[in-house]
Amino acid sequence: MANVTAQMVKELRDMTGAGMMDCKAALGETGGDITGAVDWLRKKGLSKAAKKAGRVAAEGLIGIAVGGHKGVVVEVNSETDFVARNDHFQGLVRMIADVALDVGADVEAVKAAKVGNVTINDAINSAIATIGENMTLRRAAALAVKAGVVGSYMHSSVSEGLGKIGVIVALESSGAKDELTALGRLVAMHIAASNPQAVEPAGLDPNVVAREKDILADKFRAQGKPEAVIAKIVESGLKTYYKEVCLLEQPYIHDPDKTVGQALKAAEGKVGGAIKVMGFVRYALGEGIERPDTDFGGEVAAMAGKS
Repeated sequence: MANVTAQMVKELRDMTGAGMMDCKAALGETGGDITGAVDWLRKKGLSKAAKKAGRVAAEGLIGIAVGGHKGVVVEVNSETDFVARNDHFQGLVRMIADVALDVGADVEAVKAAKVGNVTINDAINSAIATIGENMTLRRAAALAVKAGVVGSYMHSSVSEGLGKIGVIVALESSGAKDELTALGRLVAMHIAASNPQAVEPAGLDPNVVAREKDILADKFRAQGKPEAVIAKIVESGLKTYYKEVCLLEQPYIHDPDKTVGQALKAAEGKVGGAIKVMGFVRYALGEGIERPDTDFGGEVAAMAGKS
């Protein structure tokens, strides 16, 4: 039996919103496995959460650059939020995004690329020495279309193209570029707010869909539903799940009476051509990175007391 700690219970409670004792029981039943405990709670109907685990903990900035028929998004991390307000750091992230737009989204290729006489890796190391904090280019992604635009949106922006949540979305169309660019920004705003996992059901990870099916089936099996009925309920449940996680099936935040797919179809007349979403990337600063909680104010006070 795994030792279930208070920290494990707190983490599971933050992820699921379930009660403390239920979280403790779930961890006990699953040998301390967090993912398994989330599923256990959902099967028991004790958790409504279907969000992926991971508390946002890292600091820094997301950067976006768009040009021609392509766009990129990058994440550059730092140790504290203070750095995000630093002009030097902001300039570094902007430069990295511009280089990625030119050389592509491979992190090592971006770091090796030169700006003048120095590489991006040199520029990062120079910023570390100047600002006094560790910094890393964590990830980068790119999208391109043969015809159409790559729309973009930055949430919690601190400067043009820099902020906390960045989205790029590729719209393939022969329509008017100005209209497509405006539409692309609206769709990117929707993605920032609604956090879809795929454009449509076919794009979801089959393992994720299979897991969702198992959770739904076990939940209703535990309620004593007949197997023949369970199959129908699971299919209905999957349709609801798709509406939550697939972009084209989500209610459009700018017009909730329509799905995103319906809104794009309605916009085709104004744009002057068919519109197809080829893909999207949504980066939220620090997602998936865990860092121990610290009492920064307390640390500063303690240091002041020693001086």
